[in-house]
Amino acid sequence: MQDNLSSSIVVENAQKGVSRIIFSNSPSNSMPIDLLQELVMTIENLGEDENVQVIILQSGGERTFCSGANFEQLLQIKDEKSGEIFFNGFAKVINACRKSPKIIIGRVQGKSVGGGVGLAAATDYCFATQFASIKLSELNIGIIPAVIEPAVERKIGLSAFSKLTFNPNDFFSAEWAKENGLFMEVFEDIKSMDEAVENLANRLTTYNPEALTTLKRVLWKNTDNWDELLAERAEISGRLVLSEFTKRTLGRK
Repeated sequence: MQDNLSSSIVVENAQKGVSRIIFSNSPSNSMPIDLLQELVMTIENLGEDENVQVIILQSGGERTFCSGANFEQLLQIKDEKSGEIFFNGFAKVINACRKSPKIIIGRVQGKSVGGGVGLAAATDYCFATQFASIKLSELNIGIIPAVIEPAVERKIGLSAFSKLTFNPNDFFSAEWAKENGLFMEVFEDIKSMDEAVENLANRLTTYNPEALTTLKRVLWKNTDNWDELLAERAEISGRLVLSEFTKRTLGRK
């Protein structure tokens, strides 16, 4: 059975001081550019809201967390500029998470591919279920996970990132992702994960907001150049997606 979702972003006030962002795009929560742009604005707006201390980032449905960039839009890229704009989508979401003064908790209920792994890595503390396996499939179509690499490597290290990248056909288990630092905790089911998410969010709201904001800056040390870095990475991906290899590969899909 597939998730029956419409393309949308919904913001819910989970409890005092906590806001929940739910992004959805049927059937596998892929992210078209307009949804990514809306997600950036939503994260930024909540970051400026004095009534919000904690943000929970999640997707709709009970299966795939995020299958990455929207494949239909990928096929429509015809020049380097449009390719750069396309890949900048996830770059801007990662930077919005990084620069937000609020702690962002990730809630990952199912599989993540490509940019979806980048979204999980951009959160400050990420929970997952046992079904939340991950994959970086970019080499299969002749590109590389250039934009999300800084966020993912920051969490799991170069060695684990290399293992993911050089095995683009393989899903790595949620336990593997936990052992390597992407997920902090892994649960048997969504219900137990949600209880843990809510418990942490509630507990964080009892702490000094200034301390949380300061901690956020400490956690993201040495990333002040990411606006420029991720924009450069988007250019690289925008160029690679126009290669003859990629055109041939996409033509077969």
